Amino acid sequence: MAKLIYVTPTSLDGCIADETGDFDWAAPDEEVHAFINDIVRPIGTYLYGRKMYQTMAVWETPDVIPGRTPAILDFAGIWQAADKIVYSKSLETVSTRKTRLEREFDPQVVRDLKAQLPHNVAVGGPTLAAHAIRAGIVDEYHLFVAPIIIGGGKPVLPGNVRVTLELLAERGFDNGMVYLRYHAIT
Repeated sequence: MAKLIYVTPTSLDGCIADETGDFDWAAPDEEVHAFINDIVRPIGTYLYGRKMYQTMAVWETPDVIPGRTPAILDFAGIWQAADKIVYSKSLETVSTRKTRLEREFDPQVVRDLKAQLPHNVAVGGPTLAAHAIRAGIVDEYHLFVAPIIIGGGKPVLPGNVRVTLELLAERGFDNGMVYLRYHAIT
């Protein structure tokens, strides 16, 4: 059975973006990016909300990304090879290959997807992840904690939910980021 994985950067105070929506502080360096690539390489399907999909769609055409490094180009290939499901009521069409649009997020459909797929599934973006977390269908949390406190903004994790976690792995990086991998205990 496939796992549903939430892979996300976070500030030390638990935000994915500051109050203005800026998340430049979360950009991984080459070492962290290469590590992320190894984590997401086995993911065969990404689940996105509209905002996260629109942010990630740039990986369809990595030639427009300035300062392309080997890790960036590797990630682009990994992302392009995966299927994408975008959940949005307002988006009219999708602009990337291997992508389909769904109007409603249904946790049971995701459970069924996990049972049928031979590869892991990732949920991207804090809003969609909050729905999956509240439904109890996220199996693992992969957090990249940046060495910054931003004082508020968009939370990485939802409020009013309790999930018991088991630490599976941790790693520090030269740039001060810390990777934490947790398994949700059911």
